[in-house]
Amino acid sequence: MQRIMLRGKLHQARVTHAELNYEGSCAIDQDLLDAVNIREYEQIDIYNIENGERFHTYAISGERGSKMISLNGAAARKAAVGDRIIICAYAPMSEQQIASYDPNLVYLDAENNIVRTSKNIPLQLA
Repeated sequence: MQRIMLRGKLHQARVTHAELNYEGSCAIDQDLLDAVNIREYEQIDIYNIENGERFHTYAISGERGSKMISLNGAAARKAAVGDRIIICAYAPMSEQQIASYDPNLVYLDAENNIVRTSKNIPLQLA
């Protein structure tokens, strides 16, 4: 059996561009893609913290060092510049792979600078 597991996450990224008349996708600063280990053309899920929108698209490389998070094409209708979003990538894994696997979690500030990285999400308390 395989389970679909979180592989990487950019947490609280800020949308810097929304380009309706651009070929669809999400352009992400190549430094951020490297930090979270998302490859160009890989499927990603985007969760808009501001309005609850959740959708699939794919990542493309944005200018290295630009801090760019650009929603393009139809995705540009799902968020406004300045919105906080979560960008996730998932992968199928066997129970054996899961036993020794931790996701790449990258936390960003309001300017899309990396403030910390982690391999686990803190336990949520009641």
